[in-house]
Amino acid sequence: MSDSLAGLAALRRGILEARRTGRTLVAVRAWEPPEGEALYRRWPEPSWTRLWADEARQRLDRAFESAAGGPPAGLRIVRRVVRGPAGPVLCSIASSPDDLLVIGMARPRSPAARLLHRRPVHRHIPARAKCEVLVVAGPRLLPREARMLRRGELLERRGRTARLVP
Repeated sequence: MSDSLAGLAALRRGILEARRTGRTLVAVRAWEPPEGEALYRRWPEPSWTRLWADEARQRLDRAFESAAGGPPAGLRIVRRVVRGPAGPVLCSIASSPDDLLVIGMARPRSPAARLLHRRPVHRHIPARAKCEVLVVAGPRLLPREARMLRRGELLERRGRTARLVP
């Protein structure tokens, strides 16, 4: 689960679907070392691995806060933080035909940005999933709105950091 706008929209829809069907909501945050697995294997450092896993847990918690104001009451929720690429991780967790996999689809990026990234998760999963997949589109924003949201988040993070420092 991503904490992008598309990921938050998918989380909201997942909460609705879990309530509607009475299913357990399994929120998954897949993560990988920032420099990639190949480089990490050359110079492994367990303390960094713990740090990245903790950050992934915190991002999952923040996603619930941003999407629903916290974990929804009256809903069975299982949180999973798994190391690995998002597509294969999600397909392995939602492996039963009775499962419903809800994923977010970000709006298209610039051609240069697309060259630097792997196949998008919203294309990887439907081709390989063994269960029903619901793809939720992220909101359409004007370029100025996206910049304002990113700037607001950055200022909010700076504000939290400033309050922590005596």
